[in-house]
Amino acid sequence: MSEEHTSLKQIIKFRMEKLQKLRDAGVNPYPYFFKQSHYSGEIRENFDSLENKDVTIAGRIMSIRKMGKASFCHIQDGAGRIQTYIRRDDVGEESYTHFKLLDMGDYIGVKGYVFKTKTGEISIHAKTVTILSKSIRPLPIVKEKDGEIFDAFSDKEQRYRNRHLDLVVNPDIKEIFVKRAKIISMIRRFFDDRGFLEVETPVLQPLYGGANARPFITHHNSLDQDLYLRIADELYLKRLIIGGIDKVYELAKNFRNEGMDRNHNPEFTMLEWYQAYADYGFMMDFVEEMIRTVAEGVGSLQLNWGGIEVDLSKPFIRKPFLALLKEATGQDITGGDETQIKEICKEQGLSVPEKANYGQLLDELMKKLVEPNLIQPTFVIDYPKAISPLAKMHRNNNSEIVERFELFIGGAEFANAFSELNDPIDQRDRLETQEKLHAAGDEEAHPVDENFLQAVEYGMPPTGGVGVGVDRLVMLLTENRWIRDVILFPSLKTVKE
Repeated sequence: MSEEHTSLKQIIKFRMEKLQKLRDAGVNPYPYFFKQSHYSGEIRENFDSLENKDVTIAGRIMSIRKMGKASFCHIQDGAGRIQTYIRRDDVGEESYTHFKLLDMGDYIGVKGYVFKTKTGEISIHAKTVTILSKSIRPLPIVKEKDGEIFDAFSDKEQRYRNRHLDLVVNPDIKEIFVKRAKIISMIRRFFDDRGFLEVETPVLQPLYGGANARPFITHHNSLDQDLYLRIADELYLKRLIIGGIDKVYELAKNFRNEGMDRNHNPEFTMLEWYQAYADYGFMMDFVEEMIRTVAEGVGSLQLNWGGIEVDLSKPFIRKPFLALLKEATGQDITGGDETQIKEICKEQGLSVPEKANYGQLLDELMKKLVEPNLIQPTFVIDYPKAISPLAKMHRNNNSEIVERFELFIGGAEFANAFSELNDPIDQRDRLETQEKLHAAGDEEAHPVDENFLQAVEYGMPPTGGVGVGVDRLVMLLTENRWIRDVILFPSLKTVKE
């Protein structure tokens, strides 16, 4: 009976019966070890030298045609698929009987010689077949004809919830994560080659900081105190700069208890680095070089990102924050107060909370009116101090502007950077102002981190620092518009069975 029109309960029952038959016949359906000599890709690529020679392969059965005295199946391993021809007279009657108890999804090992069928398909003519794992649940049904896929396992939510099945039946998905691994490897190489030290900082922190975000809270039983999952590793990395490590970076898992959308997942990967005696101008050049180097190393500088053509080969655009807001609103808000900014928000049709402070209003204008239009790589530079508590005051002596940039591509933020604030008096004033904002209802404002402030009081050199969202960089370089498509196991709401 075909599994296609059979209930899951019946399929599992039939497969359990086959499993028992194998065990009754003295076959261990879950052996400990099998030695391979080749992967399918090697056999295809080296057919001329391997033709008529013995190879040993292993993999999952992805299609199977059982006949009286001979059968065909396609085996999928880590390098693709290859056809296997199993004839009763070659493998023996007992082994062939066992083979006929197998299904799609089962793992087998095959030893045999390489040949081409009459239709020209490179295949393995089996001499022995070893059962390596009997599957109980069926794979999603995927039909393929003339290279075209039918009935694919394509429901995105089901794919995210069952990534193991997604990788099996949609082999192209694996390539996204292979590329992700290459991107991360190239990032490490880029920094290692430039004398940076990779470090690890605490995930569980007694006080969160380094970004404007809401944290996750947990409790440590032995210490009997609440701890926070880090929202950023910035304050710890700066302490290492203070300690004399002049170039430091971390590829960190961060956690923010916030909304979820195409660009946000509560758990995400962040690259942060700091360099003593550098400033935000140096870091702009550095970020541009890093992104271009990684993009060239894994693919192309010309990308199609959800229908948007992005060109990484040209110099990245640089525009001041307030100049972009003036272009968007037609008004110069330099030196404007909270009342004026609220009025502009109303004129632009933006709904903002009544208690929104000056910085939140500016941020809302930028998010709604400017950021979606920053398609080609653009550094937004020189931010208001009100939304940049860890950045140094601008060297032009404008006390309301700081040396900060954010990089936007395709309307999404990719990097955030500062000439780091190393004046301990100014830093304390900024964090105390943030604490007041938090008390007034701004849940994303920074707390005062006394240990960090004391570290800065020991003396911190001029420093440039940057944070880059690794998941978003992977999204861009793999041409995926949803963050869940580049995270193997994205956060999802639990569904009750």
